[in-house]
Amino acid sequence: MPIASRRIGFFITCFLIWASALCGLRADLVWEPATGWRVEGGALASFVATPEGRSAKALMDTARRAEDAGQEGKAMKAYKRVIKKYPSSLFAAEALYRTALSYEKDRRFIKAFRNLQRVVTEHPSYTRFNEVLGAQYRIAEKLANGTRPHYFGLIPGFKQREKGFEFYETIVTNAPYSEYSPLALMNAAAGYNDTGDRDGAIDALDRMINNYPENFLTPDAYLRLAQAQASITQGPPYDQASTQLALTYFQDYLILYPGEAEAAVASEGFNTARTMLAESKMTMGDFYYKYRSNYTAAKVFYNEAVTLFPDSPTAERARRQLATIAKIESGEVSDQAGPRAGPRGKRFWLF
Repeated sequence: MPIASRRIGFFITCFLIWASALCGLRADLVWEPATGWRVEGGALASFVATPEGRSAKALMDTARRAEDAGQEGKAMKAYKRVIKKYPSSLFAAEALYRTALSYEKDRRFIKAFRNLQRVVTEHPSYTRFNEVLGAQYRIAEKLANGTRPHYFGLIPGFKQREKGFEFYETIVTNAPYSEYSPLALMNAAAGYNDTGDRDGAIDALDRMINNYPENFLTPDAYLRLAQAQASITQGPPYDQASTQLALTYFQDYLILYPGEAEAAVASEGFNTARTMLAESKMTMGDFYYKYRSNYTAAKVFYNEAVTLFPDSPTAERARRQLATIAKIESGEVSDQAGPRAGPRGKRFWLF
């Protein structure tokens, strides 16, 4: 057997062993009001039979019954004891999750997200992982939309929209292939754009179209990215690198998604970008024609303007200028413009 095949087989075997071990560790906590918490499945289920496990279960039962009775303070106190005394147990993950839900309800969003993040990093085999991501997404969305957090669960604080954008990015890192990651990137891009962080918006949209090309939000990401790039250029006399990128993204959109509802918007943006590039070439051509009498350079730029957008008014102006240059070069007419004189020198008067 070739060495490469043996290596591939070895890595696949290791992966299967790891996956089997992880599945064996997974256990689910089930709440029953009459009997309390019950562990179902997983090698860690035996933990409940130990004195330490029974103590942790008693605390968890107390916490959940207090929670159901509306005694939030008592419930939080018991959950926190579980997290502190049994940090590596399966009860700790549930306690972190439930305290996070309580913090979220009280608008203590930072603490809620922090506890959810601990579930992700410290308890990756937690069976409610998708619910944890959902809770993180809710919190990020609330902050990004301007919901005010409450200090101590009572006092309204300042808006923390940037924190919401940061939490969106954390969700993408936590689970890049989850259903929440494309949504998080799109919402982060919209938030960056609203707050004037154009570079942040462009980066988020670029990652969206590269990492999730088949997602239903990708067409909108292409269009937003094209519009964001088009908004950077200040006018024809300035650098057109962003306009060129915008033109590419508009063109990609029209090729990849011709039947989308926003195709007309993309077509208009494509033509606007072409006009901007053509006008930029006209500006350069006019400079060489009017101020340098360099007809060779002027013709290059005028021809580029025609090539970029042949059916535009800009192209018609370029053709007229090319015709004028042709007449000058053939001697049919004289150069009326010629190189313009420079600024007049200063005069000094003596009295």
